[in-house]
Amino acid sequence: MRHAHLDEEHEMIRDSLREFLEAEIAPDLPEADREPMSKDEAIQYQQMLGELGIGPGDVEGDGFADPLTYAVTSEEISRIWPSLNVTLNMSFPTLFAAYAGEETQDALGDKLDDGSCIGCMAVTEPDGGSDTRSPATTAEKDGDEYVIDGEKTWVSNAPIADMALVVAHDEELGQRDFFIVDCVTNDVETRELHKLGWNGSPTGQIFFDEVRVSEDNKLMNAVTNMVASGESDITDNEMFQTQNPLNAMFSYMRTGMAAMSVGIMQAAYEDALNYAKEREVFGGPIGGHQLVQEKLYEIRAGLETGRLLTYETARKVGEGDPEARMFSSLAKGWVCEKSVDVTDTALQVHGGNGLSEEYPLERYYRDARTMTIPDGTTDIQKLVVGKELTGVSAYK
Repeated sequence: MRHAHLDEEHEMIRDSLREFLEAEIAPDLPEADREPMSKDEAIQYQQMLGELGIGPGDVEGDGFADPLTYAVTSEEISRIWPSLNVTLNMSFPTLFAAYAGEETQDALGDKLDDGSCIGCMAVTEPDGGSDTRSPATTAEKDGDEYVIDGEKTWVSNAPIADMALVVAHDEELGQRDFFIVDCVTNDVETRELHKLGWNGSPTGQIFFDEVRVSEDNKLMNAVTNMVASGESDITDNEMFQTQNPLNAMFSYMRTGMAAMSVGIMQAAYEDALNYAKEREVFGGPIGGHQLVQEKLYEIRAGLETGRLLTYETARKVGEGDPEARMFSSLAKGWVCEKSVDVTDTALQVHGGNGLSEEYPLERYYRDARTMTIPDGTTDIQKLVVGKELTGVSAYK
């Protein structure tokens, strides 16, 4: 049955992607999630999905141009393996690399052409946490170049990235800005970090020590070149034309995070329902007991409510709706928190088996718990929503 928010094309994308994931990715789990994937593995996955027209491996078009398609694909991939979705979607800054300075284009051109370029977004700092407005990382203008110094942490794809979109303080203008850094020719050091969930996705710190980039590598200059080229559909979105690019990108990313949580909830729901029908105690399936049925009710209600909010958010982002930014934070905050509740309840349906690595519930729970922190914690999402509603900022 078609979802009210989706047209026939979206349903076809969902069905073909689900068929591919079930056949090509699911058999590798849970083993594939026990350690961060290597760069070669990430490239292989990215190119495979790119052939389906999904993500940065899609060299023929914009894998992120339609927010609703982005939400549907994020949901489906995360139903099988959230770590893969993180690695795939955190490569989105590669969209801008082709419009940066000539040195960056030369260094990354072949990788961009065959869909093997791995990207990352470097925002969080060791002493900054949620305060992304005042980065300690600096970008000092020197002629027609910027010299970048600083450190970033909890960066998805950092250990395997070919390029990074770096938030730094523009010393000349006295404000935060974004810079495209080619990690292939520049001496950029990284250190891997381990975490509770998303274990298959590599995460790390990045260190910038007098890294030089062309002034054309400032994001706004690259976006201007992208718009002038007429080659990218993503800049047609009104949010990229009327809002700060950071807000537009975060609106996309937070919608994708909500969609990831929906995918995790879908997987937990399917497993809990099947287990409730098959597991027998006291002479019958546990699904026949009232308290188990109540749990299934809570799981399904959380899943469907989260999906509705996510799809409505994707629609607003796609239309450049004035409430798009507010809805993206509302969805990221509420749906990610709800995924923790849903996976916890689904784990409880499994009883002791839910704690076992022989069942996927413990992985669903770890991945869901991780969802509430990256791309802005739930606390920050509440404050963003509060500011959008009242016009008053609760923080500087």
